[in-house]
Formats: sequence, structure tokens, C-alpha cells
Amino acid sequence: MKTRLFWILFLSGMAGVVSFLLIDLSKLITLLPPGTEVPTITPLIKILSLIQPGVILLAAVLIGIALSPKVGLSAPFAECVAAGEKCFAVLRPQVVPGLIGGIVGTLCVVLTSAVATPFLTKQTTERIHTFMELLPLPTRFLSGGITEELLMRWGLMTLVVWIAWRVLQRQATKPTTICFVLAILLSSFVFAVGHLPAALMLLPEITAAVIFFVIVANSAFGIVAGYLYWKYGLEAAMIAHMFGHVLLAIASYIGAYF
Repeated sequence: MKTRLFWILFLSGMAGVVSFLLIDLSKLITLLPPGTEVPTITPLIKILSLIQPGVILLAAVLIGIALSPKVGLSAPFAECVAAGEKCFAVLRPQVVPGLIGGIVGTLCVVLTSAVATPFLTKQTTERIHTFMELLPLPTRFLSGGITEELLMRWGLMTLVVWIAWRVLQRQATKPTTICFVLAILLSSFVFAVGHLPAALMLLPEITAAVIFFVIVANSAFGIVAGYLYWKYGLEAAMIAHMFGHVLLAIASYIGAYF
């Protein structure tokens, strides 16, 4: 069962990694600062660019499989599929919390952008808007909704819960609430900081407002996803993340977001 679960999760995550090939790199390169050295984009370069995230994903999936049962976390639907059982009854309780989480997380992002936008230059907001347009919806769904959740929640958050339990509560038979809260906050912060390199590369200047938006908006969404993973299962966090991208695309279309 663990072998089947590994392949289900790993291949699902790799779908998100591979989805980056859908991005028009020639247009993305135009957003880079003048003078930036860019190698010639060949099919081989594109394929090689998938190796590093694939290896990191591999580690995250293995960590989650090894430690999630020890700390009481799970991916109910994927585990049910791996066991060859009927699965939709397991998925159903995750759908509504996931959709609500997507709404809450999106509101956090939109409100944060509303606070930050007056302090951003017109060039910065235009650059963010252009970058968002270059990300196809399938890439947002697969990479954000599946791959990032496997990395940040299934891998990192599970690991932090286990470490906090083993270090802070050696005598406890299972991790308590404080371990999960610490893990949610830390994994959410790492998730947010992980978006800064792209901002550094693509935006004309990095100001306090840019850092505020990137850290606060992504941390808030990460906290929502972490809570859903803890209380309902990994798929609830994935549903929230994917639905959040739908809502953000709508918000962007109507002018309520970049």
C-alpha cells in the first residue's frame, strides 16, 4: 500500500512540476531586468529544469509517507485509492471545508493586495499583472494546488510536527496542539518566503510593500491550508489551493486583484 501511495502522490506532484513547461518562457524572459544572462532555451534545458524540483518532491513524498501516520496526519483520498477501496465517501467530508478554505484564503490575499497596492509603483503592479497572465490555469492548479501542498504540507509540515513532538514532548504518546500550530506557522512562513526569489527576479524593485504582500498574503493562505491538512486531510488543503486560484483569476479579471 505504501508503494502505491508513493506513486499516486509522486506522479500527481510531478504533473505540477511538468506543467511549468506550459509557460511561455520567451515572454517570461522579457520580464527579467535588462542585462540578465539567460541561457538559450532548448528542449533539453526545459527537461533538465524539472530534475531539481522532482528530487525535492520525491523527498517530501517519502517524508510524508514515513511520518504522517506517526503524527496523525493523512491524505485520506490518496490512501483510500492506494488501498483499492471506494474513495468518494472519504473525499466528501473534505470538499466543503476545502472550498470554504479557498474563499477565506483568497480574501486574505485580496485584502493584503489592497493594503499593499497604494505603496507599489505602477511599473511593479503592471509587472505582477503580466506575470500572473503568463501562468496558465493548469499550471496554477497542478503546481500550486498539488505540488506545493505535497511539498509544504505533506512534506515540511509533517516533518516539523514530528520534530516538535520528539524534541518538545518526548513523554507524550502523540503530538499535541502546540506541535501542529508551530508546524502550520513555520511551513506557512517557508511557503511565503519561497515566493520571494521570483519577486526578486521579476520585479523592478523590491520594497517593503512588496515584501509585505508576498510574506503576508502567502503566509495567510498557508495557514488556512495547514489547518485544513491538520483537521481534514491533505486533499482539503489541495481543494482550497486550487479553488483559491480560480477565485484569484476571477478577482484579477474584474480588477479586484493584480
